[in-house]
Amino acid sequence: MNAPLAGAGRTDVGRRRDFNEDAFAVDLENGLFAIADGMGGAAAGEVASGIAIATLTEFIARTATGAPHERPYGWDERLSAQANRLRSAILLANEKIYRTIEEHEEMKGMGTTLVAALARDSGVCVGHVGDSRVYLWRDGLLRQITNDHSWVNEQVSLGLLSREEASRHPFRNVITRALGSREQVSPDVTEVPLSPGDRLLLCSDGLTNMLDDRRILQILDAHPGDHDRAASELVAQANEAGGEDNVTVIVAGLSG
Repeated sequence: MNAPLAGAGRTDVGRRRDFNEDAFAVDLENGLFAIADGMGGAAAGEVASGIAIATLTEFIARTATGAPHERPYGWDERLSAQANRLRSAILLANEKIYRTIEEHEEMKGMGTTLVAALARDSGVCVGHVGDSRVYLWRDGLLRQITNDHSWVNEQVSLGLLSREEASRHPFRNVITRALGSREQVSPDVTEVPLSPGDRLLLCSDGLTNMLDDRRILQILDAHPGDHDRAASELVAQANEAGGEDNVTVIVAGLSG
């Protein structure tokens, strides 16, 4: 049985964009939380993020009873069945976006990030492609548990940029992996144990480009038992800080 997670999500177009290319899902019945940040301009970005979220939610719901998975080639023997279920869903989403681009020349160049958390007995499986993030809040501390697939993050890993330099670098929005950009994609999938009181924050870069981790932590600390209020306040504060991009946030935690 899945861990009892409760959560709430919010999305907003921001103050500088005409379209909201983000999409998200909060599926409490199946223990799934996901955010996709589309790219490619107007409708194309919306199409990619919409396909990603729809494919993910449909696959997770359809395989909830333990039915055979339709993407066995994507399974990783190092992962649990639940983590492989999430991995298969992400691979299927990439395939559908890639095929849509092949069939519609006007959508060439579209793609989307994807970050998802799927509940399991001992915690959650987290999968992602791109620079949307998952954070873990525990005992008053906030820790990023995904690793951005971005050019600046690679430079930080190589010791060529500091975290501070990366945060203001002109190439900070250049991502190195996205759904739909290639026929094959390599999602990162990890398994994270949860304890009573833990909370998860999923977000698009519309939040993290506007608010640093310290400010995000302050907002989460201010609303310890209200996921909906915390998510709404994070979006509001991102807009207050400039709202330069679409912003989407999910706050979730153990409900019992």
